[in-house]
Amino acid sequence: MPSRPSPSRVVLVAVLVALLGSCAGPGSAPAAPSPPPSPVADPAPAAPGPATTTTTTTARPGAFPIPAGATVVIDPGHNGRNGPGSGIDRPVPDGRGGTKPCNTTGASTADGYPEHAFTWAVSQDLAARLRARGFRVVLTRDSDDGVGPCVDVRGEAGARAGAAAVISVHADGGPTGGHGFHVLYSSPPLNAAQRGPARALADAAVTSMRAAGFTPATYIGKGGLDPRGDIAGLNLATVPSVLVECANLRNTADAALARSPQGQQRLADALAASLG
Repeated sequence: MPSRPSPSRVVLVAVLVALLGSCAGPGSAPAAPSPPPSPVADPAPAAPGPATTTTTTTARPGAFPIPAGATVVIDPGHNGRNGPGSGIDRPVPDGRGGTKPCNTTGASTADGYPEHAFTWAVSQDLAARLRARGFRVVLTRDSDDGVGPCVDVRGEAGARAGAAAVISVHADGGPTGGHGFHVLYSSPPLNAAQRGPARALADAAVTSMRAAGFTPATYIGKGGLDPRGDIAGLNLATVPSVLVECANLRNTADAALARSPQGQQRLADALAASLG
């Protein structure tokens, strides 16, 4: 009978069997591959935020474009002490080979509210709005209790100041049945500034005034435009220049608008918006 294995040998065999059983043999199934990483979804498109505001030289569509920080000349029509004995009747060049009176007293409402006071009030409001937007503003007069300046001096003010544009603020004394605004520019043009830019400025002023709810004049001009060759201040201008007759002071409704602070502020807003 064979000899019985020793206890130590039995233990060794058992250990070897256990080790061999843990190894993959020819018939063993391959180990399961590690699961792939979970897919990461593409991030959802970000919701559109507010549009980025780009600073441009145009305040609104149709405005006359001028550079940021440019100089604007505002010409408040007439003056508080224009009148007999003030010298405003002396002749000055009209820009087309003739002469015009230095200045005039201006129009007034039926009850005596004067054009010079109206133009001064609107010009002050307009200047404040343009300065708040960063423009440099020069006025052709510094008060409403002086004389002049003459129309030729006013016409040259834009060039002296290096202005990008000139707006001359006025009110008309037309027929009592007519109402509304009209914008004058020099025509036929006498120089490059009048040839295209002045007309573009006039168009911008009409567009802005209409957008603000003001009516083009029913008694003069066409669609708010009034090309003129007899306005010395416009003829002598060498930068884009317009004269805005904001209302007809002889018309009851226009007169009420012109003398009210709210009406003056509305007009100043409209004129300011005409510049880029």
